[in-house]
Amino acid sequence: MIGTLLAVNVGTPREIEWLGRRETTSIWKYPIEGRLAVRGVNVQGDDQADREVHGGPDKAVYAYAREDQQWWEKELGRELDPGVFGENLTLTGVDVTGAVIGERWEIGDVVLEVAQPRIPCWKLGARMGQQAFPVYFAAAGRPGAYLRIVEEGELGAGDEVRVGLKPEHGVTVGEVARIYHQERARAGVLLTAPQLAAEWQEWAVRRGDDPVG
Repeated sequence: MIGTLLAVNVGTPREIEWLGRRETTSIWKYPIEGRLAVRGVNVQGDDQADREVHGGPDKAVYAYAREDQQWWEKELGRELDPGVFGENLTLTGVDVTGAVIGERWEIGDVVLEVAQPRIPCWKLGARMGQQAFPVYFAAAGRPGAYLRIVEEGELGAGDEVRVGLKPEHGVTVGEVARIYHQERARAGVLLTAPQLAAEWQEWAVRRGDDPVG
């Protein structure tokens, strides 16, 4: 499968007022022209406000499909710009929800590996100006994908996205999110995907130990 990178979006921590509180978030991300380095645990110029729950090797880069954004545009009745969901990479022609955990994407001279879905938090609600939006986002089943950096390099808008072979276990980003939100009795399925981020593996084990927890 070959798709296209439409936009590379970055942002840095900013203070906002949300529900009567002062908070810090980096979810406001905007497209950057030219080629950007992807190394370590970040895209050049990007940062996370709370590194305990955002960023790190298994959440180094967040990707969202333009096709899913278009679905949201119909739902919300307004246009959405690249980066609106806090994604670093806005793609087209790639089935992000159907991406198999562990499949690799080549973009420019960067190689990324699908690690896990996005589980929305209050920051997405703040970005969309709608407190309940994380609930709608979870129910929509269009979570986007977090990726780990396998090979560092540079990428830019217009690059091809070349999707490699899909691991045989077949567990997709969408399935992981669906199990978490709606089908927790199937948590053991996640243990069949060795490339899934460790925190998900640990969650699946805990669910098996305590099925009502």
